[in-house]
Amino acid sequence: MNAAAGTVIAVLLSLVSAAGYALAAVAQARLAAAPSTPSGRGALRALLARGQWWSAVGLNAAGALAHVAALHYGPLTLVQPLGALTLVAALPLAARTARRRVTRTEWRGALWTLVGLVGLVAVTGPAAPGEALTLAEALVVAGVTALLIAALAGGGRARREGGGVRAGGLGHATASGIASGVGSALTQTLTAALALGLPGGRPSWWQTALLAVLISAFAMGGLLLSQTAYRGGLAAPLAVVNLSNPAAAAVIGVALLGETVRAGAWGWPAAAAAALVAARGVVLLTTGGPTPARPEPEAAAPEDRPAGPVTVPPSLGEPVMSNLAEALGGTLTPVREAEPAR
Repeated sequence: MNAAAGTVIAVLLSLVSAAGYALAAVAQARLAAAPSTPSGRGALRALLARGQWWSAVGLNAAGALAHVAALHYGPLTLVQPLGALTLVAALPLAARTARRRVTRTEWRGALWTLVGLVGLVAVTGPAAPGEALTLAEALVVAGVTALLIAALAGGGRARREGGGVRAGGLGHATASGIASGVGSALTQTLTAALALGLPGGRPSWWQTALLAVLISAFAMGGLLLSQTAYRGGLAAPLAVVNLSNPAAAAVIGVALLGETVRAGAWGWPAAAAAALVAARGVVLLTTGGPTPARPEPEAAAPEDRPAGPVTVPPSLGEPVMSNLAEALGGTLTPVREAEPAR
């Protein structure tokens, strides 16, 4: 197969991958906005029982497989920027399901985010393939990432309970993107382990199994965090997920794998400028969409209500009873109290 045919196949597969991720994000957002979706205890069990959730999981898996196949036919510098089209595809799909139009502010926010994301990927991508993480490095990265995700998810929950629905969603979206980026780095390590090329020697079976468990945990955690993030809307959390994912992978590559940014010394200012452009897009997406409805406070359970008779103030009870007696034509007569037994 010549280079031109491989490029065409890579572009088509990248578009399929972006469409799969976009459809999955829209399905997750609809599930998050459903009134019947519970929160708190039992939310995970109820979520796993929904067929719509598993449809979103299947679409995410299809998008990931198409992305891997595209990397087989085309270079990373072509495939990775095309993945940013997920946001562009998800906006009209989400608006159509909500029976509304995409606002101009949302389109401008998507354009700013897309330009910033492409700039980040183009600058922070590795100039040459890096080495895989050692098992010790993988465990350290997994532990630090778990603590960071816990902090982001806890802060997002606190902001959500305080009324900051959108801000809480962005915190969970950042945690979701970091989980996915670290999962990608660990997948690279697992691939090297299966190919018997892991630094430090040949891994044992339990080391390989441990890597597989960590990858599964971060993958599922990223999906659940994004599901929570979409309660505050779709566009801005999806943009943050797409930004934090390659950012986390780039940090691991530069810090542990010896990778460097492109363009030498000019690469860091270019990456900072691209990050500012993407941040501008996220702000526009946060303010340009419809305001998500806040969940209604749950009613107190019957057993939680204080026991005892319910008293009606005389100022309210007397007029109501007199009007009711007049409406019934005097059929209401006062009941004589029972005489005490002698």
